[in-house]
Amino acid sequence: MNKFVSPIRKLNFKDVMIVPKKTTLKSRKDVNLNVGYTFKNSNMSWSGVPLVCSNMDSISNYKMYNVLNEHAIMSCLNKHLEPYDYDLMYLEKNTFMPSMGIKESDFSRIDQIIDNYNPQFVCIDVANGYMDELLFVIDKFYEKYYKNNITLCVGNVVTPERVELLIKDFGVDIVKIGIGSGGVCTTSTKTGVGYPQLSSILECKEAANSAGGYIMSDGGIKDPGDIAKAFGAGADFVMLGSMLAGHLECDGKIILENGDVYMKFHGMSSSDAMKKHSGGVSDYRTAEGKTTLIKFKGPLKDTIKDILGSLRSTCTYVGAENLRDLYNNVEFIVI
Repeated sequence: MNKFVSPIRKLNFKDVMIVPKKTTLKSRKDVNLNVGYTFKNSNMSWSGVPLVCSNMDSISNYKMYNVLNEHAIMSCLNKHLEPYDYDLMYLEKNTFMPSMGIKESDFSRIDQIIDNYNPQFVCIDVANGYMDELLFVIDKFYEKYYKNNITLCVGNVVTPERVELLIKDFGVDIVKIGIGSGGVCTTSTKTGVGYPQLSSILECKEAANSAGGYIMSDGGIKDPGDIAKAFGAGADFVMLGSMLAGHLECDGKIILENGDVYMKFHGMSSSDAMKKHSGGVSDYRTAEGKTTLIKFKGPLKDTIKDILGSLRSTCTYVGAENLRDLYNNVEFIVI
């Protein structure tokens, strides 16, 4: 029996570089990073910079949201936020995406958020997007909120077949791509399950296009060049976790070591996160995330400026006047 889905080598961001090509652009300031999308299933439109703050509890909060909102960058808000946290945000309908899981208690919380804040987006977030239970939850969500015209983001998966199913058969507009690639995710080492992120984006992009939906890359981003590679591979949105951790706006604990300042950052499947939200790791499972120390980075605005400037620079190297052109203009070389 052939045990290999494909004998072709699969690639992560570090395995490739972008090839420069002829450009008519004279300056980085000529690049437009704002894009506009229209979603087939919700019939809603959106415009902004298609970067998204990850829904991790140590970075997803009102302080992070308020800074990112100034740059038209979206925040996927973690499911443990309380209503009073939303009251501290300068909410704009196109820049916040509340999250929920697949438990009944998640519906109770999202009910309040939808009633009080009328979001354009909601993310149904589960580590294993191949569970049948996720499909039942999507159906239930639409039964309850079909009149709200909510653009639904669902994840996480890594294969084109699942992307097509979620968009065509279950009415999802954005599918979150990535299993085992996150900086504080240990799923691939604990379970052996995962998929190299760049190849997953390349393969899932075609399925999403044919089904009329969009994909959001989630995981594996270590520097601005990885963001450019994700967009170049076909991601419509790129989610950031580790790159946003360690800033003044984060909720991580400050640690002093040998004269240096660090901030704690943990994955949502880490033992620290489960202890915080569930009282600890249940006997029947293991932690599939870790806690790490990130050198303190100061105010978030400096990192955002660096990211946006780097993306503009990538576009000038390949002759892309905007981020949507990046996909059509990028060619990779395997290194």
